[in-house]
Amino acid sequence: MTLDEIKQILDLVREHELAEFELEQEGVKLRVRKKGQEAPAVVVSPAPSLTVPAVAAAPRAAAPVAAPEPVAGEDNETEGVELAVVKAPIVGTFYRAPEPAAAPFVSVGDIVRKNQVVCLIEAMKLMNEIVSEYDGEIVQVFVENGQPVQYGERLFAIRTK
Repeated sequence: MTLDEIKQILDLVREHELAEFELEQEGVKLRVRKKGQEAPAVVVSPAPSLTVPAVAAAPRAAAPVAAPEPVAGEDNETEGVELAVVKAPIVGTFYRAPEPAAAPFVSVGDIVRKNQVVCLIEAMKLMNEIVSEYDGEIVQVFVENGQPVQYGERLFAIRTK
């Protein structure tokens, strides 16, 4: 890994405001971690000779959904009604269905239950299930399928029951 490649990685970490980034490539392990408002700390070390591949790691639990925020309705049908907003808990690519040809997990008008999977966010080649924090009806989808999302970005509006 060259110094220019490390500088590019640091620029990407700053640009996307990542708190932590780790990369292992060609026997070199690079970990960048921000602490508060300080510049990112960079640790470059040779990778251990015996490494466990990521696929052998324990399965990840469903990613927790960030605390939804109530918002006023945006159309006449929901005017004056408070909606819960499901936000992205991680940075990644938003997918409405488990695979390209499959039906979406949820659509506008669908009734969802607490802890029901509403979408997937792919981050670093891992599919993270995003679940609803509420029982209610999906009234709006804020993101298009296959679009990148940022931490805290609105995904769904749910009229709670």
